[in-house]
Amino acid sequence: MRSPLFVVRAGVAWFSRTRFFRTIGPSIMPPLERATAFVSGGRVQLSGLLVPSLVLRTTGAKSGLQRETPLMYCAEPGGRMLVTGSNFARGTHPAWTANLLAHPAAVAIVRGRAVPVRAALVGDDEREAVWDYIQRQWPGYRGYERASGRVLRIFRLTPVN
Repeated sequence: MRSPLFVVRAGVAWFSRTRFFRTIGPSIMPPLERATAFVSGGRVQLSGLLVPSLVLRTTGAKSGLQRETPLMYCAEPGGRMLVTGSNFARGTHPAWTANLLAHPAAVAIVRGRAVPVRAALVGDDEREAVWDYIQRQWPGYRGYERASGRVLRIFRLTPVN
């Protein structure tokens, strides 16, 4: 029997892959995330109400300025986190992935707690195993890769001391 959390995630995953969501999501989700963060003083993420979410603070690849992006993530043992550059299944990689490629030192803010991390692009040698792991938590999530027509960048964020 599937857990209630699995059922909720499967429903959210299905809805997030619909053409409707992929059309409106890029326009409505960022302002809704910002409004929720503002109202809660940064303690709550809208997406975090249904799925494990973090705010990733990166250094801009070109500008060198600090950038913050709300993302869902998949927890791994040892406090590591996997983040995927799905970009609402659009044909381009999200900017935060270029930022991590240029500057792998970042900060993951999880439930209001800042965690310094080092990002590493998941290599081809472990890509399938990582996708299997992600899909056990996010059923059908790889559909974003098929819909986007590109190979999604997956990063492992490892806490640093």
